[in-house]
Amino acid sequence: MNKAFTKEPEGDDEDDGIPGLPPLPAGTRNYLTPQGYKRLREELMTLLDVERPKMVETVSWAAKNGDRSENGDYLYGKKRLREIDRRIRFLTKRLDIAEVADPAVHHGSDQVFFGATVTYANSRGEERTITIKGIDEADNLRGEVSWVAPIARALLKAREGDAVQLMTPGGLEQLEIVAVQYPAPSV
Repeated sequence: MNKAFTKEPEGDDEDDGIPGLPPLPAGTRNYLTPQGYKRLREELMTLLDVERPKMVETVSWAAKNGDRSENGDYLYGKKRLREIDRRIRFLTKRLDIAEVADPAVHHGSDQVFFGATVTYANSRGEERTITIKGIDEADNLRGEVSWVAPIARALLKAREGDAVQLMTPGGLEQLEIVAVQYPAPSV
């Protein structure tokens, strides 16, 4: 099929966000732990130094093979190159506004700040432990929540033993902070 008759998604190259990733609140910095910053920086450098040059080479090779309209290597390569470029733009923007906040500076504190590992109990006595991290590094499956998540907002600045209120879909819930921990400072 002639390329003139295929419809490309509009704005595909301009969509730097990642589906499902919440945007940063307006006017805020992108808070990251030192480990999170390092991981994002390594991903960016891998994309720039390894992935993109390899894909450019593949696309160049595929373009030399003749008819591009039915050349799967060329079409896939161009699509993958757009994805890599989109991710590079996203990471560059996020790292430009990143503010590295080391949670170890609060080691020994009983107040909840960015980077804290908090154990809390609900009104039924069920305990849960979460770690408050940056938007780009939080992994819900590992018990990490973003600092902009409602649970993190409710817990921030509270102390061990305090009770906080969290608005949930089921109504207002009372949470008691059982423990607050921070990683030990590295030597």
